[in-house]
Amino acid sequence: MRVLSVLLIVLSALLLVVPPMLAQDDVLTIYSGRNESLIGPLLESFSDISGIEVEVLYGGTASLASQIIEEGENSPADIFIAQDAGALGALAKAGLLNELPDDLPGLVSDPAFVSPEGLWLALSGRARVLVYDPDALAMAGLDLPESILDLTDEAWRGVVGWAPTNGSFQANVTAMRQLLGDEAALAWMQDMIANDVQVYPKNTPIVQAVIDGEIAAGLVNHYYLFRFLAEDPSITAQLHWFPGGDAGALVNIAGAAIPHTSGQPEAAQDLIRFMLGEVGQTWFTTKTYEYPVVAGISRWRRARRRNCTSATLMTWPARLSCSRRVVRVSSSQLIVGGHRSVRDGHGR
Repeated sequence: MRVLSVLLIVLSALLLVVPPMLAQDDVLTIYSGRNESLIGPLLESFSDISGIEVEVLYGGTASLASQIIEEGENSPADIFIAQDAGALGALAKAGLLNELPDDLPGLVSDPAFVSPEGLWLALSGRARVLVYDPDALAMAGLDLPESILDLTDEAWRGVVGWAPTNGSFQANVTAMRQLLGDEAALAWMQDMIANDVQVYPKNTPIVQAVIDGEIAAGLVNHYYLFRFLAEDPSITAQLHWFPGGDAGALVNIAGAAIPHTSGQPEAAQDLIRFMLGEVGQTWFTTKTYEYPVVAGISRWRRARRRNCTSATLMTWPARLSCSRRVVRVSSSQLIVGGHRSVRDGHGR
């Protein structure tokens, strides 16, 4: 009896000095395929404003999507934020996503950036472009290519960079396979290799190589150059948007979905509304230099305009006004504006 009394006293003391653990159900668990530096501060702002505690697992988009599939009914993920549409499509195909409430897809101004079944939606857009050094092109007597396919010409031998293991590049190849066929896409890659294309691990080193004069041009996402310009506005490298209808004119998305096992679906919906609201869209346009997906949000781009190779301040509906059209290629992919929006489950 004496021992029991002592134990009760000790336990009571511990309860007084140790705060109760927050129940797991009260925490919004986020699986983020986006780098912490790109979205972490935005998630912290949401938590501060909403009072909802968030717990974030960062990782590669493809690996996190695979983890959700492996976890199945036991997945703790309340919301999945993906770097590309392919992973979202894979989860949708696996039947692991909740249908979003009607108001959320309606916030995205272009229906091409929303799952046809309302299972996921875009948070921001990223265009595939050619970053180039105008002086290097002038010295080599090169004109800007009319098509990504032109980069296999002898004139471009050894002066173009790509990152074949990068997810965005692989999404671009997926678009080429959809549009041109597997044989043509494979032939293009083989011809690029034969033309001594320079290999880099990811987009940032490609932009740096162009700036340093190591190569004349490289295939990257558009926003990487803007990050360099934010640090050094004197950089002379520019971006070339391939003309509308070209296989190189791809717009991929970063997006979000709610797994059907989510224990906090309403909080997850609130987070999506926040990221599609003015605070979220302004973050994506001014901090990560991506395209907004909500009408009325301005986007800065280089101030020189030439056949859509670059443009001035633009809003989302006018972002690709050079060739504004929507053409269905297949049930999983759309051509949007002059660029393609991949909705393929194999986008990575």
